[in-house]
Amino acid sequence: MTQIAMRRFPRLTVSAPRLHVGGLAEHDAAAVAEILSDRQTLRWGPFAPDFGLPDALAWCTEQAVERRDSGAGDHYGMVRREDDRLVGCLWTKRTDWAAMATEVGFAVAPHARGFGLAAEALDVLSVALLLEHGFHRVEVRVAPGNDAARRVVEKAGFSFEGLLRDAGYTSSGRVDLQVWSLVAADLR
Repeated sequence: MTQIAMRRFPRLTVSAPRLHVGGLAEHDAAAVAEILSDRQTLRWGPFAPDFGLPDALAWCTEQAVERRDSGAGDHYGMVRREDDRLVGCLWTKRTDWAAMATEVGFAVAPHARGFGLAAEALDVLSVALLLEHGFHRVEVRVAPGNDAARRVVEKAGFSFEGLLRDAGYTSSGRVDLQVWSLVAADLR
């Protein structure tokens, strides 16, 4: 049996027309707490209802380092170029090095929703993973009913693949998840 060596997730900093996407730092914790504890984020995301500043500080520092060093993924911030404000978060997880595949999650601050920033960030991060870092597949899972997230993945060029029954959870309990993907062949 061939054994796959554990790989470290690549540190990424990528730019889009209106955003920079890159690693988070301790000074980002307050903005991350605001984004990940927002009512809409909690409705659809896997975050605890009491997510707060200590959790955000860990998210920006030791959890990001742990995820990256273990090869599982990483945590990123979406920074708007016009004012250098952190307006959203992305995270990679469930990385499969044998398949060269990873999953991306995202959340946007309430004041920055509806401007296409999430789609722009998801697109630039996914393209970098596929073209610059050798990944073959980037996946996003969306709870049915989360129409805003569905629009983001569609706008970023992802294709709908199907439904995973009872595959996820939100603060309100177990949910089905739609699977959307972007593969390297989609970019040719």
